[in-house]
Amino acid sequence: MTEQPTPHPQAPGGLLHAAHGAAGQPLPAPQVPAAPAAPAGQERERAEGGGHARDSRDGGAPTAAEPVRPRADAAPAGGTSAPRAFNEETSAHPSEQERERAEGERLRFVGAATRRIARGIDLDEIVMGLCRASVPVFADAILVYLRDPLPVGDERPTGPLVLRLRRTDRIPDPGMLTGQYTLSGALLPATPLPDGSVRGAQTCEVEPGGALAEVLRGVRPLFGGSKAARAALPELLGADAVPPLAGVDGRRAILAPLRGRRRVIGAAVFLRAPERVPFAPDDLLVAAQLATHSALGVDKAVLYGREAYIADELQRMMLPETLPNATGVRLASRYLPAAETARVGGDWYDAIPLPGSRVALVVGDVMGHSMTSAAIMGQLRTTAQTLAGLDLPPTEVLHHLDEQAQRLGSDRMATCVYVVYDPVSHRITVANAGHPPPLLLHMDGRAEVLDVPPGAPIGVGGVDFESVELDAPSGATLLLYTDGLVESRLRDVWTGIEQLTEKLAETARLTGADHAPPLEALCDSVLDVLGPSDRDDDIALLAARFEGIAPQDVAFWFLDAEPRAVSRARRLAREALERWGLERHIDTVQLLVSEVVTNAIRYATRPVTLRLLRTDVLRVEVGDDVPQLPRVRNARTTDEGGRGLYLVKRLARRWDATRLGNGKVVWFELDA
Repeated sequence: MTEQPTPHPQAPGGLLHAAHGAAGQPLPAPQVPAAPAAPAGQERERAEGGGHARDSRDGGAPTAAEPVRPRADAAPAGGTSAPRAFNEETSAHPSEQERERAEGERLRFVGAATRRIARGIDLDEIVMGLCRASVPVFADAILVYLRDPLPVGDERPTGPLVLRLRRTDRIPDPGMLTGQYTLSGALLPATPLPDGSVRGAQTCEVEPGGALAEVLRGVRPLFGGSKAARAALPELLGADAVPPLAGVDGRRAILAPLRGRRRVIGAAVFLRAPERVPFAPDDLLVAAQLATHSALGVDKAVLYGREAYIADELQRMMLPETLPNATGVRLASRYLPAAETARVGGDWYDAIPLPGSRVALVVGDVMGHSMTSAAIMGQLRTTAQTLAGLDLPPTEVLHHLDEQAQRLGSDRMATCVYVVYDPVSHRITVANAGHPPPLLLHMDGRAEVLDVPPGAPIGVGGVDFESVELDAPSGATLLLYTDGLVESRLRDVWTGIEQLTEKLAETARLTGADHAPPLEALCDSVLDVLGPSDRDDDIALLAARFEGIAPQDVAFWFLDAEPRAVSRARRLAREALERWGLERHIDTVQLLVSEVVTNAIRYATRPVTLRLLRTDVLRVEVGDDVPQLPRVRNARTTDEGGRGLYLVKRLARRWDATRLGNGKVVWFELDA
């Protein structure tokens, strides 16, 4: 987005400072060498091109430092001598010491300006650094054009070369200037340009082979009065902007191409007002340095922006886009990167629906904040999802994650906590692998640290993991988190856990003992435990509010694996639906239960289970001891069977089959 001209700040924070000595008197202006008389022809060439005699035809930057022409400045009203720039002459016959001092001033300015430009990381900071370093010390105004779009790295641009005005800057109105400023003791002119003189076209399409294209290809800065610049400036700025910029003597403007590591990426125009001393030939060298460092900084910023985009996309793809709508539990999550300079890390969280309306809650942390850590995190998260789909116990899941981490490398270490919540039994099973313990916030506002075995981190190898089963009362909130939330340079892990526990209890007191705090607001409140500079690691946070399923909304039976179990299943399902007031679903449920139970008893060797759950949907589950999953068949017209699952697919809202540790479960859902 193009920025409008902005006034330059008057508080000289780095390059500029008030020009007063120890006794409060202004410091004397430096004595800068004057130029000796030049032959008439050479002087005419310099007036047009501004460069060394051999470069005067194109106005290029001189190859060696040249003396500058003397200029007598009129004193302003009040009799005070006019302030001078660091390249302004003070003597018609400068001594060698004065020449060296002027050269030192120029070098110190270039060093300070390039350091200011180099401090920027993103594109706006680089461009602003160039503008603020140039105005008012070097120029009274500046216009910066950048290629649109900017190419990245080795990317080859396609289409025409288009330059867009990125930023302008100029000296503000004289009434806004308070005092005189210096660069290493040299007084500066405070000469604002007339309103409207700092303007240029918002976009410019560079014509191949045109004057502007030739200037950009030449790389060297040119005076505005040079032949090449006079032809190029109208193309860049627009014809109406060129006369007040170039000036009568051609040295009120400098056109400097911005060339990055591989190609030209823009141009900068430096301007001085008529009341100020014109640019000197050596100022072309200064402009070249500013342009070079700015272009390299823009290249760096574009590469950094691309890497930041890739990192953001990688992190976004590694974490779940949305959390599942699990039965009997509400979920909320947060993720914060370690810093703007480390956008990816190894922290992750996940919520995985399991058979029987259960849900697995996972939070893990891979060491490091690099692309490698994020890649390992992605592999471990995928492995955890696969293992959860097999409905393995939490300890077995951690054991297989440990084996996977060892296969990835000997130094691949991670911590993880794996929790399975059953809304029917109102219980959780927790297994831990070196991770900070979960916290449980009760409805009465009491917060506690769950007593779970700490375990060894994933990747150590040869370690058995333990699990514990705990109550999960309705209305309670489980908080899983990574160590970035509780550990920093200023506090250890257990101090952070105590502070987090106090924060949870404090938040719960705000809503009262009968109401649990809103889940999203609770997550935000938890993150407030961090100080403004108290974050050294990325943070993953997963909160689960247990609601459970009331016993009166659950119906469960065992059915013998015999043919008469089908009619019994239909009868039991009908009675449950009548008790719940869902008579409209009786015919559909009886038909589907008959088909699913028939398939189950055909191959089962042990009793079959039938369970009905009433929540926001009606869920029917049929389990058996056969691990092979059924699949929908395309039955022919002459086939006697093969249509059961086809009916389930057509009549149910959702259906699926999930393998268990000791068999499988086939389920379907209808609107309640």
